[in-house]
Parts: sequence; structure tokens; C-alpha cells
Amino acid sequence: MNKESFKNICMLSTHGYFDPVPQLGRTDTGGQVVYVLELAKAISRTGINVDIYTRWFDKSQKQVDPVPDHPGVRIIRIAAGPWEFIPKERIYDVLPELIDNMETFINDNSLDYDLFHGHYVDAGIVTVDIAKRFSKPAFFTAHSLGAWKKSQMGGDPEIMEEKFNFKHRISEELRIFNIVNAQTVTSEVQLEKLFELYDFKANNIDNIPPGVDIHTYKLADPNKEVKTGLPEKYIFCLSRIDTNKGHDLLLHAYDLIRKAVENVDLVIGGGSPNPKSRELGVFETMKAIIDEKGMQEKVSMIGYVPTEMMATYYQQAQIFVMPSLFEPFGMTTQEAMACGKTVVASKYGGIRNVIKDGVNGILVDPRHTEEFAERVIEVLKNDELNKSIGTKANEIIIEKYSWEAIAERFLSFFAEYLD
Repeated sequence: MNKESFKNICMLSTHGYFDPVPQLGRTDTGGQVVYVLELAKAISRTGINVDIYTRWFDKSQKQVDPVPDHPGVRIIRIAAGPWEFIPKERIYDVLPELIDNMETFINDNSLDYDLFHGHYVDAGIVTVDIAKRFSKPAFFTAHSLGAWKKSQMGGDPEIMEEKFNFKHRISEELRIFNIVNAQTVTSEVQLEKLFELYDFKANNIDNIPPGVDIHTYKLADPNKEVKTGLPEKYIFCLSRIDTNKGHDLLLHAYDLIRKAVENVDLVIGGGSPNPKSRELGVFETMKAIIDEKGMQEKVSMIGYVPTEMMATYYQQAQIFVMPSLFEPFGMTTQEAMACGKTVVASKYGGIRNVIKDGVNGILVDPRHTEEFAERVIEVLKNDELNKSIGTKANEIIIEKYSWEAIAERFLSFFAEYLD
């Protein structure tokens, strides 16, 4: 089958809150949701229907939820386990029921998919089983690798195992790698980690990075002013609130930055409307650092950022920072780049394959506080450099990373590895 023959594609993203308009910042609900949704929408614009299956745990939500302005994309929720949210680390026990109920739904509605594409390990487990039941091809995108996350996060091994269920996740990832028709990674560094940490090498792996909605994330219109209520000048950080995102490292660096550059605040966005204990713990750590450094008047933690305001928040920032110690890619970095912003990002993340240090972005080791701060200070004190890097960032995103371009790469990838 060639890509022109595709009619219906099934995608799976089974954890977190998956909605037609993403509730970003909620637990387990971040860049992956945007990735899957935007990829589905871009594929649908080529005339192919895409259904995205997720777990149904809230009775107030519709089981079949069309995506606005994209009639070829639906979110389909499948009940499994109790009617309550389950974190991704604990979702494995309900997956067999989800698989059975998904098979029933597909049969009852006489649906016929050309292929199944799972995202992240839990959806990968469902994908390989459901594809086998229907004798269809299975594809996989890990987004994040358990062994890589484990190696980056450190901590007490027993505590980390209890919290993240690494052993089961890693064993399931390896099983999926060996079953699927083919898989994609989101960066060269992720491909390296597959071999280094899993001793896995194969000829059916493609590196396809995330895309950007360049129609939304773009240079600011100089004739359009949007009031945000944010400080006049600010450094912006936007991500899920989690232990691996490096907010503590950023706050320590900002303490040095604010002493070298006057009148530049720090704005940290992201977070769930109803945060769980892990997220609350991160907030408490952040607040303790802010209090210790006396930065209460200089740091704003604004919580959830509405989707319609994200581009404006990027556009009005002086720079964007992503200090994660573990970040397979980090889609917010690409969105900020599309908005013409200098991005200062962790050199340990997949974004290092997009950013050429000092040319279209800045790469740092966020654990080295002084180095991190100095690179930010350098950009903030040099308007010409800041503008030059931001311009080149915008150009590289438009040239190589639009969702339209990424969708075409995926369709070619699927066609190449069909049996």
C-alpha cells in the first residue's frame, strides 16, 4: 500500500487528559497530547481520517469527541478500570480491559483501520495487541524512554522505582520495539539512547521530530498589541510541573540573572487546575527557593496558560528557557523559536539537534548554575544578538518543522514499513 491509498488511521494515546482542545499542564498532559493531536490534524488535511483512542475515566465526557474544524479527526474514549484518573506509571493493570473494550467498539461500529500507531509505552502495549487482533500493521513512537529517564533523574533507586515503575516500563518498551513494524524517535539523541541503554539496534527506526503549528506560533504582528497582565520584560518558562523539568535549577540561575540585569522578571507557566501530590511537591520546592532568595516580587508562577494565549506569551517574552534535565524533545522550545524567541535550553534534550549553539539558540548544562546564568545574561544584555538568534530560530522552524512537513514524513514512513 502506498500513502495515497490510506483512508483511515488509528492513533493511540491512552494516559492523561486527552481532549479536542488540550488541557495542558494537567497531570500527564503535556507536549505529547499536542504532538498526537497536531499530527492527526495535519494528516487529516490530506484527506485521511484519523481516530485517536484514549482511556475514558470521566463519565461527563463524550465517548466520541470530534475535533473542532477537523471533521476527519475524532477522539474516542474507551472505558477501562475505575471511573477515575490513573497516573501513567500505574495504568498498566487496566490495559487488558482497555484492549478488549476497544476491540468491541471497533467491531460494533464496523471500523476498518489501515494501521495502528501507538504513542508512549502504555499506548504501545495496547497497539501491538489490538493490531494483532485485527491483523493490521503496528507502529510506535516512544516520545520518552524509561531507561533514559531513569539514568537522568538519579535519586534513591528504591524510591524512584516505587514512584516511576521503571522495571516494568523498560521491559515493555523492549517488547514493543521487537514487535512493531517500525518505530520513530523524536531526536538523534533518543536513537543513541536506544542502543546505549537498551542495546537495541534495528533498520526499521526513523527519526521524525515533532512539528510546530506555524500558523499559530509565528512572529508577533507589530500592529497588534495584546494585553497579558504579565511584567513588561520577562524570561518565560512553560512546561508541565514535574520533578524532571528543572524549575529549581532555573530559580537558582535566575537569582544570579536578576542581580546582573535590571527589570527582567521570571514567569513560570504550566500546572494542573487540580494538582496532585507530585506536582504540589514541586511547587513547594519552588516556593521555598523563591522565599530563601527573597525573589517573591520578581518571580510569577502563573499556572495553566490558555492555549489561545500561549503564542502571545512567547512573543512578548525577552527569551524562553527550558532547563529540563530529561527532555526527549520539548515542543515548547520549538513553539518559542517559531515566535522568533531566543531559546536557552538544556543540552541534554533532543532539541539539541535543532539548535546550533550561539546561532539559532543557546544550549547549556542547567546543573551548572553560573554557566546557565551567564549565557542568559549575555543574550539579555545584547539586543542585537538576541534579535539575530530569534530570527534564525524562526527561519529554521518554518523551513523544516511545520506539522504539514512532519505529516508527509509520517505518511511516507508508514508506507515504507507496511508488510
